[in-house]
Amino acid sequence: MATLFHNPLCPFSRKIRLIMGEKKFAADMVEERPWERRLDFLMLNPSGEVPVLEGEVGTIAGHYAISEWLEEKGGAAKLFPDSGLGRAEVRRLIAWFDDKFHKEVGSLIIHEKIDRRFMNHEQGGGTPDMENVRIGLHNLKIHLEYISYLLSQRDWLAGQELSLADITAAAHLSCLDYTGDVVWRDWPDAREWYAKLKSRPSFRSLLSDHLAGLRPASHYTDLDF
Repeated sequence: MATLFHNPLCPFSRKIRLIMGEKKFAADMVEERPWERRLDFLMLNPSGEVPVLEGEVGTIAGHYAISEWLEEKGGAAKLFPDSGLGRAEVRRLIAWFDDKFHKEVGSLIIHEKIDRRFMNHEQGGGTPDMENVRIGLHNLKIHLEYISYLLSQRDWLAGQELSLADITAAAHLSCLDYTGDVVWRDWPDAREWYAKLKSRPSFRSLLSDHLAGLRPASHYTDLDF
């Protein structure tokens, strides 16, 4: 069986876990803290970043490479549309969330609220910088407005069918759902979309995540939040 090296509140790791769930691709899970720079892990991926998938075929490092490999491998669900324009739109939105959303929202809030709790002083740990958190929360509203705009025209983010764009966006938002930073009542269209994803079997492993010393928001496991 393959092994996925991941970090529970890393959105890129969560994206791969969701894809694996949709594809019904089984793997053992090994938690990795990238900031610890563990030598055995660096030999798998010199960048020191998660996720990394190790299996009989070899080692695949990075969420982009793993997601492409899983899609090409096939499985229970197809996460890209058939048309070239459709695939381009899915890839545009994947980049939106993996790059823009992560930079403007997730990396500010999750790093300050989660990662720094588990880092020592030399690694950059300490109390959260609340100014970074405030900036992230401000930007989150802008992105939720964009999600709502997309959903006013489509059933799913990239079109009329579930795609990797939805999986990617949900992975990033699920981290902020854990910390309770998404005010879902203010964004009913986004909430309805996220509820559909949260109810899928692929989401079950994410909903079982619990970090030591940091409980998830009270609604985190509630499918009817």
